[in-house]
Amino acid sequence: MLKPLGDRVIVTVDKEEEKTVGGIVLANNAKEKPQTAEVVAVGAGLVTDDGKTVPMNVKKGDKVLFDKYAGSTVKYEDNEYLILHEKDIMAIVD
Repeated sequence: MLKPLGDRVIVTVDKEEEKTVGGIVLANNAKEKPQTAEVVAVGAGLVTDDGKTVPMNVKKGDKVLFDKYAGSTVKYEDNEYLILHEKDIMAIVD
């Protein structure tokens, strides 16, 4: 499994809807990029200039809302993940 470093978080992005409420199938370029994901791994935290580690606010299993164009997509063992900095996460969804 991937282990993020520093203040990075690895998430699996929720799949976008293929159809609208009315049943219309959307083209790929007309779909909204999903902004919710589930956290699968969390780094140790941000290391400050004086060497202290700031603990992370999210944990494995949290459902989060993130910035629309944040992070880097990676493929690992046939799974697709998004790696984000903690600052790109806007909220934890209850």
